[in-house]
Amino acid sequence: MESPNLSSLGQNLKTVRLAQGLSLSQLASNAGIAKSNLSRIEQGEGNPTIETIWRLAVQLKVPFGDLIAGSHEFLGENGIQVKLIDQGSDDPRVDVYWMSCAANTMKLSEAHTDGTTERLTLISGELFVGPKDAMQRLGAGDTFMLKADQPHGYQTKGTAATAMLVITYPKQKEAP
Repeated sequence: MESPNLSSLGQNLKTVRLAQGLSLSQLASNAGIAKSNLSRIEQGEGNPTIETIWRLAVQLKVPFGDLIAGSHEFLGENGIQVKLIDQGSDDPRVDVYWMSCAANTMKLSEAHTDGTTERLTLISGELFVGPKDAMQRLGAGDTFMLKADQPHGYQTKGTAATAMLVITYPKQKEAP
């Protein structure tokens, strides 16, 4: 896979960070990444992992799709690739991704924002999904919903898998 153009990610990240009044140092510290790495990401350079982008989204309290919006390419590493297909605008917010997983891949995800859920429909192959200690086997056509505000994972064995991943974020609280 070629490296995706990350300029839209960098611009989106910088816009959200500045709108929240955060310095590079503050966000980098909160997300547990080096300030120099965050600076490179904002400049459209570097090669952030999906986990790094998720960590930044959680720290900024924005949907993952807000950071990768405008990127029409797959993002991924270690056999897992995702592409934003549709970015919702309703409340609750619902984003749709195409996900492909190479054979013999294991991807553990950190907890997302409180109240976030994922609904995964397997298109092809075989995929194990869920909390690391209680993964469920999915075959083509199967759907599984999980609480994404807890650590969870995806695993393939001998065959690759493709899926539609629908992430639903919690309803926004109204300002008093």
